[in-house]
Amino acid sequence: MIGERVKKYRKDAGMSLTELADRAGVAKSYLSALERNIQTNPSIQFLEKIAQVLKVNMDQLLNDQSSGSDNSYNQLDDEWQSLVKEAMESGVSKEEFKEFLEFNKWKIQQK
Repeated sequence: MIGERVKKYRKDAGMSLTELADRAGVAKSYLSALERNIQTNPSIQFLEKIAQVLKVNMDQLLNDQSSGSDNSYNQLDDEWQSLVKEAMESGVSKEEFKEFLEFNKWKIQQK
């Protein structure tokens, strides 16, 4: 949950709850409720303030991009990014790429 990630990044940064609330300009009580999962739907503006102070991006707060778990499907490595860029620049459309994926799935099932 978002609150657990905020707490993790806050502790990793060596900040107290009060320090983070003060630096971000948010209510300490709301931050505390978020970290305890009492508040579960913070505003984007609130999260932006927190992320800026913690020096993490919004994806990390929302999707836990930097945890030790395997989130490789969420982030493309350099080689995949290059391949995607090359495909786009060569004129491959999303529809053509989707058709290729469907064909490849079908081909695998035929084995």
